[in-house]
Amino acid sequence: MSKPPSDYTPRPMSNGTTYALGGVALALIALIVFFAFRWGTGDAEVRNDGYGSVRNTAVTAAVQSDGGVRLGLPEAPKTLEIYEDPMCPGCGSLERLYGQEIAQKIDDGKLAVRYRFVNFLDPKSDSGDYSTRATAALQCVAETGSGVTYSKFHDALLTTRQPEEGSGLTDDELATIATESGAPQPARDCITTGARTDQARQQATAAVEDLKTALDGDAATPSVFDVATKLDTQNQEWVQQVAP
Repeated sequence: MSKPPSDYTPRPMSNGTTYALGGVALALIALIVFFAFRWGTGDAEVRNDGYGSVRNTAVTAAVQSDGGVRLGLPEAPKTLEIYEDPMCPGCGSLERLYGQEIAQKIDDGKLAVRYRFVNFLDPKSDSGDYSTRATAALQCVAETGSGVTYSKFHDALLTTRQPEEGSGLTDDELATIATESGAPQPARDCITTGARTDQARQQATAAVEDLKTALDGDAATPSVFDVATKLDTQNQEWVQQVAP
């Protein structure tokens, strides 16, 4: 059994900080409104525990023009859209609880997933840009085209190797995890040279705006959509219901 983490609540600014930053702080707060994903207070069962990440070598990964990564068989009849921040604790919980069940549905050709990565937790990392760099690394690995490799890497970054807020992983550490996941040297070089970082930053920022539009002004992660319908992922049967 896996117990979800407590809700993420940003610390309120002190009066002194508010006065010091003045209108700039207020403008930034107005620009990005982040509400934590609420998991409830009870225990939640890990679905399909023991299956692991994607296994089917016919599953492909592809970076799309907006920076999203599609994972699935080309002929999959349904594509879910999942918004995640690589440092988001709730996103890690979503992947721990449902990632293996999603992986089997992908292997079986019942659905594909389009991952949209956002970066509003960049300031919560020690480097100030971890979410952006992790997004770039995910794109580097997706460029290999291997769904199995990408799934292993994504699973590691969001679960077993997800850093806590206030920390992060270096590019060399991200590259090492990519290699452990089966990524070839070009993917490692892409990560360590930061080849996709600037582009990933722009795309992740745009994804924040897309998510705010979809959620009527809010930006909460994780958020899962079946076309325009936001799914209730607190319902433990949601994966089975969307792809029986």
